[in-house]
Amino acid sequence: MANISDIIEAFLLDTLGDDDTLSISRNELANYFSCAPSQINYVLSTRFTPERGYTVESRRGGGGSITVVRISQPPHEMLEELIGQTIADGLDYHRACQITDRMEAERLLSRETAQVLKIALADKSLVAPGIAKDGLRAGIMKSVLLYLLKMNDDGIRPRRV
Repeated sequence: MANISDIIEAFLLDTLGDDDTLSISRNELANYFSCAPSQINYVLSTRFTPERGYTVESRRGGGGSITVVRISQPPHEMLEELIGQTIADGLDYHRACQITDRMEAERLLSRETAQVLKIALADKSLVAPGIAKDGLRAGIMKSVLLYLLKMNDDGIRPRRV
């Protein structure tokens, strides 16, 4: 059974649909799901991140208006941005999964390839001391992103690699 965070995320994604923006009252959303506004904040801060292709604008007062914005950019710009974000301070598994999910959503990876990549990037797959895993994971992700960028620069948009 899905937890409340999954249900709220699915609701927001369904409501967003094909649109690029969604404005909604945080308090109304919390009332609708019979949860605390902090639960809504949690979903927004963990499920609607730049790594997953979203930004969230928030206004205080008047019920706490929020606007979810889908980041739409050409694939090469997205890949270049992700490369810069990926190698800066290493990459933990959670962020690696968010980046992988975004590449799948942008149809740069098939669902199967995304799953294989997540398995390869998991802590138990990386045989290295704990502190070195984030750096190793970042290097692997950078290689994947560079490959996809090269394919895109060559005019070949990978069809669900």
